Amino acid sequence: MTKDGMAKEETTKVDVTRRGASGARETTEPRSPKTGERGASPAPSSVASGRAEPVVSKHPDPTIPVTELSLADIERGRSHPLRWGMLAFAVLVALIAPYWFGRAQAVGNTAWLTAHFGMVTPRGMAFVSWTVTLVAVACLGLAVVDSGRWLWRVLFTLGLAAEQLVAGVSLLKFDFWYSTYVVYGDAAAVANAANLGIIAAGLGVAVFAVVWVGLLVVIRKDSPLNVLTRSWASFILFFAIETVCLMVVLFGGLLPAVGA
Repeated sequence: MTKDGMAKEETTKVDVTRRGASGARETTEPRSPKTGERGASPAPSSVASGRAEPVVSKHPDPTIPVTELSLADIERGRSHPLRWGMLAFAVLVALIAPYWFGRAQAVGNTAWLTAHFGMVTPRGMAFVSWTVTLVAVACLGLAVVDSGRWLWRVLFTLGLAAEQLVAGVSLLKFDFWYSTYVVYGDAAAVANAANLGIIAAGLGVAVFAVVWVGLLVVIRKDSPLNVLTRSWASFILFFAIETVCLMVVLFGGLLPAVGA
């Protein structure tokens, strides 16, 4: 073979090698999804920038169902207006009907009530009326704290009805001692004690409200005393104040002062 033939053969081999290498590179280079052109494979963002970037996972199917309801429509469906309307009506009935029924019994069945008043002492009657009122108020507080349960609302309604019944029988009003003496005569001591028990529970609620609001205003959020505004601490404070009010009624000389 001549030198010119050998040179052409070597040149042909070099060209084939270059085209093969170029073809290998072309097959390894990805095509752009939009233009279809070959380009260099993009390096990961963490490698290119030198820092790790968050990777957001993409779900092929949505996990939240598509709905045409707005947030207001959803909240309206959870509000149960019929239940709240029935509760409001029941509370209104419990506030009015038992009181007037008790007053009617005090006027119409005075002899029967007077005969049964001797079964309980004035202090015992004061404790009973205080307990009934306390149960109603406590259930109201629990209904506010644990708003997801209707049990406390039902118990509050029943407790309110019982308290109003006792208030009606004992003729509760501002100057109750005159009315009880006119209706019950010498047996008015038990009715007066029942009124004092209800007043003591109501006074305890008022004192607790003033103290609790004062704590919210005075105590800072980062203060260790902020624990006094917790729900459990508030209930302990409430029962402590109610107990003090009851002790004042039972042993503070108020029962003899109203003829009990």
